[in-house]
Amino acid sequence: MATPGFAAGAYASIQGMGAGNLMRKPIATGGAEAGGPDFSALLGKALDATANAGRQADAQTASVAGGRADIVNVVTAVAESEAAIETLVAVRDRVIAAYEEIMRMPV
Repeated sequence: MATPGFAAGAYASIQGMGAGNLMRKPIATGGAEAGGPDFSALLGKALDATANAGRQADAQTASVAGGRADIVNVVTAVAESEAAIETLVAVRDRVIAAYEEIMRMPV
C-alpha cells in the first residue's frame, strides 16, 4: 500500500497535468468559438503529458538498471505514468458516453 507521502506526491504530479493547468497555458485557438481553447488542443496537450510521463518512467527504469538511480524514483515515475494513463482512459470513457448519449437523442 502506498504511503501518505507517496500518495501526496502522485496527487501533486497529477495536478500539474490536469485540465486546469492545460487551460492556463497559451493554446492556439485555431477557430475555437468565444476565444477559448478548442477541445482537440486540450486533448493533444493531455496526450503529450501522458507520453512524457511514460518516457520519464522508461528513463528512470533504464537508470536504475544501470545503477545510476534509486528504485524509489522509478516507482514514483511509474506511478505518475500510471495515474496519467488512468486519467486519460477516464476522459476517453466520458467522451464515448457523451457521444453515445447524443446518438440516442431524437432528431
